[in-house]
Amino acid sequence: MSKPKVLFISQEISPYVCESEIAKKCKSIPYGISERGKEVRLFMPNFGCINERRNQLHEVIRLSGMNIIINDTDHPLIIKVASLPSARIQVYFIDNEEYFHKKLVLRDKNDVFYPNNDERALFFARGVIETIKNLGWAPDIIHCHGWMSHLIPLYVKRMFKDNPLFTDSKVVFSFYNDEFPEPLSPSFVDNLVFDGIPVADQKHFKTPTYISTMKSAADFSDALIVGSENLHPEVRTYLSQLSKPMLAYNTEENFVNLVNDFYDEMMVSSNVLIK
Repeated sequence: MSKPKVLFISQEISPYVCESEIAKKCKSIPYGISERGKEVRLFMPNFGCINERRNQLHEVIRLSGMNIIINDTDHPLIIKVASLPSARIQVYFIDNEEYFHKKLVLRDKNDVFYPNNDERALFFARGVIETIKNLGWAPDIIHCHGWMSHLIPLYVKRMFKDNPLFTDSKVVFSFYNDEFPEPLSPSFVDNLVFDGIPVADQKHFKTPTYISTMKSAADFSDALIVGSENLHPEVRTYLSQLSKPMLAYNTEENFVNLVNDFYDEMMVSSNVLIK
């Protein structure tokens, strides 16, 4: 019997970026899940602050080379890979010179919000899915962490719903205290239209903000996890109104066991939550 496959998608993973709540959990949970008999792979953006030499990143030529179209422009996708320290868990880095080189996560060194963060999120989501397709690796669980992964549930359940790699995948989204007040570019919706996302599924993006993207992520996920003790009040209220499996916030000591059990419950459930 093959091991259950778990795909982690995160904007931050320790030790590659400065430690945050997201980065620490996206290191500790994969370690723990792997020790409990699951096959794990991780994806994150290759931000310019990542030291490639120290962390032993190298390009995977067979996965690189395709282009992703955003705003009618081709953007080359480069895939690099490393292993989590002291573990045989591969981390894939989504790379593109325009979107990620010489940049931090969401803000520059002067704390200015990057104006193309919406495009960066689009490129990241598309890059992850295209790479999984090239790997031919069908995840049982797709676990998304942080704002930059918010489009994954929508794409898996709509744009790639007929791809056999994702037919049986259950999407889990962890919500954190990572909000930002700045609005996203109005062209965000135009890119969703280009990707073939139905108008009905764009309802939260008429005025694209952090709150609206979190609502969309919740709508298209099969299950939800509260990753931070203090969520934005509007996000917390919205989650509480949804009839979906939800794992409440828990201390770090108990969290890995609880998440592992949560995965197991999702995989044995025959209830398809997103039609």
